[in-house]
Amino acid sequence: MNILRIQTSPRGEHSESRKLGDFLVAEARRTHRDVTTIVRDVSKGVTVPDLAWIGASFTDADKRTDDQTRALDHSEQLIAELETTDLLVIEAPIWNFSIPASLKSWIDQVARARRTFRMLENGAEGLLRDRKTIVIVTTGGTPLGSGYDFATPYLRFILGFIGIKDVTFIDAGGLLFDADKPEKARADIAATLSAPLADAA
Repeated sequence: MNILRIQTSPRGEHSESRKLGDFLVAEARRTHRDVTTIVRDVSKGVTVPDLAWIGASFTDADKRTDDQTRALDHSEQLIAELETTDLLVIEAPIWNFSIPASLKSWIDQVARARRTFRMLENGAEGLLRDRKTIVIVTTGGTPLGSGYDFATPYLRFILGFIGIKDVTFIDAGGLLFDADKPEKARADIAATLSAPLADAA
């Protein structure tokens, strides 16, 4: 079981999304003998696509210059992490009713035309292998699924766009008003983990 853990909050040990991510990994290790975890902390910075990145991305791989290849190095590293993982975990606090900019930057690096999706006559086709994905969503007050939750619909759509459709959202929203929400979220995590761990055994 290879777990890729995308951390987005810069709050470190004080982050509720990180605490729940820690619980998820501990629970996975408790119930599965062989767990490998890659931690990608995007709060520390993700390269933003620039003009060189765009030019390289739309140049055939066998025709890229050395500079163009280097321009895509970070993107290739992030995509490779996705390709080798069995369980994707995204720790996603809702900021200003949407996802943090750092998570959007990660998405912009991994959602790449002709690499993780391609456009066909009838629409887009995701090129990544589907895999179990757990998105831990923490909020102070924004209810998940509300008319002003712009984070979870976007994440479901963009993950499906690149081929990842098996997505479960862990609701840790409204933490300011529900002291029991973290405990409920831990129970949901444990229940959600049981199926993918059994499949990967």
